[in-house]
Amino acid sequence: MKLPALTLSLQFARPEVADTQAGLSLAAHRAALPRHLVRRWLRHALERPAELTVRIVGTEEARALNRDYRGKDYATNVLTFDYAAEPVVLADLVLCAPVLEREAAEQGKTLQQHYAHLLVHGCLHAQGWEHETSAADAEAMEARETQILAGLGFADPYRGTAAG
Repeated sequence: MKLPALTLSLQFARPEVADTQAGLSLAAHRAALPRHLVRRWLRHALERPAELTVRIVGTEEARALNRDYRGKDYATNVLTFDYAAEPVVLADLVLCAPVLEREAAEQGKTLQQHYAHLLVHGCLHAQGWEHETSAADAEAMEARETQILAGLGFADPYRGTAAG
C-alpha cells in the first residue's frame, strides 16, 4: 500500500510552557514522539497528501485555544484546525502534553500509545471525520481509528484490546 505524501512540522512548546502534571519532563514527551513515528502514524491515517503541523503545548496554550476557537474554557487533549481537505489536507494538530499525560495514566496506556491514538484522531478530523454530529458518525470514526491503530500494532484505544 502506497501511503500519501506528508509534509510535517513537529513543534514542542518551550519547557516552561509544557507544564506536565504527572511529573514527566518535556524530554519524556519528546522521547514518546520521535519524528519518524509521528510521520508513520499520520501517514497511515491519511487518505490523501497532507501538510500538517503538530504542536505539543502546555495547559495554558491549550486552554486559550480551546476557549478562543471552541468557546470551551478548559485544556483539551487534541484540537484540530483544518484549513483545506482537497486536493491536499492542510491542518494544525495541537496536543496538550499535561492532558495526554494524565489521560494515559488514567487509561493504563503508555504516553506513546495515547499520542498515537490522538494524532490519528486529529488527522481524521482534518479530513472531515466527525464524532460529535451523530452516534453513527461517532461509531464510524471510532471504527476507523481502531482499524488504523491495529494496522500500526496498537491495541483498540476504546477497549484496550487488539483489533481484529
